[in-house]
Amino acid sequence: MTDQRRSLGATLFPVGLLLIAMASIQSGASLAKTLFPLIGAQGTTTLRLICASVMLLLILRPWRARLDAKSLRTVVIYGIALGGMNFLFYMSLRTVPLGIAVALEFTGPLAVALFASRKASDFVWLALAVIGLLLLIPFGDTSANLDLTGVAYALAAGVCWALYILFGQKAGADNGIQTAALGVLIAAIFIAPIGIVHAGTALLNPALIPAALGVAVLSTALPYTLEMMALTRLPARTFGTLTSIEPAFGALSGLVFLHESLTLLQWLAIGSIILASAGATLTMHSTSPTPVPAD
Repeated sequence: MTDQRRSLGATLFPVGLLLIAMASIQSGASLAKTLFPLIGAQGTTTLRLICASVMLLLILRPWRARLDAKSLRTVVIYGIALGGMNFLFYMSLRTVPLGIAVALEFTGPLAVALFASRKASDFVWLALAVIGLLLLIPFGDTSANLDLTGVAYALAAGVCWALYILFGQKAGADNGIQTAALGVLIAAIFIAPIGIVHAGTALLNPALIPAALGVAVLSTALPYTLEMMALTRLPARTFGTLTSIEPAFGALSGLVFLHESLTLLQWLAIGSIILASAGATLTMHSTSPTPVPAD
């Protein structure tokens, strides 16, 4: 009985860590959205990446990484993809509810998983994903008047997420966890000019520091640490399957913190994308890239 309890605890512990990480990420996104009226999505992305890069630089000390020309190029692309993903996702949140934005963005890692697997069952998951997208993308009045520009930003963030996965794996193979600090630093350098041009001196307002630090911790430092702990205790396939429910966390976070209510059709669309992502992850080859959360 004692061994069974230990085995159950060893299984539930990393699952709990991952659920907390997903809740943290979406709570951070909700907090970030409250900063939009003050410094815009551009300025919020800038503050988040700068604060997160400082934290990770102090914790991971990436200057110890060994970079040649090829690995440096990979890290730069990885960092730009990371910055673009964060920036485009926050831009979509200006006009699209959090849960829907997360679901649309999730098409990026879903596409990576489907492309890598190529099994007959993938057509089922692809069909579910397409159904979900058709229910979410605004055609006439079928999607509760979702903003088309916001939808485009979320889908573009998904493209960046796919690039983040592909180049993050290559960069991580060279320098491991230190790659994260390098990537966030490059992302901050890449996005900062956009935020500075948009928000200007408002970024220097000391009153923004607590919220900016909160976003950096909730969206980057805390979930990244918890995810790394969970990854060492869970099979990659289980990890990927569990992260497939992140759009639901986004929808619930938007409902609780931002009072963003969704229609039944939109909930069904999110559920369709979640099923597609979970199914693709469960049936993919063991060598396929795992859609690691990165928001």
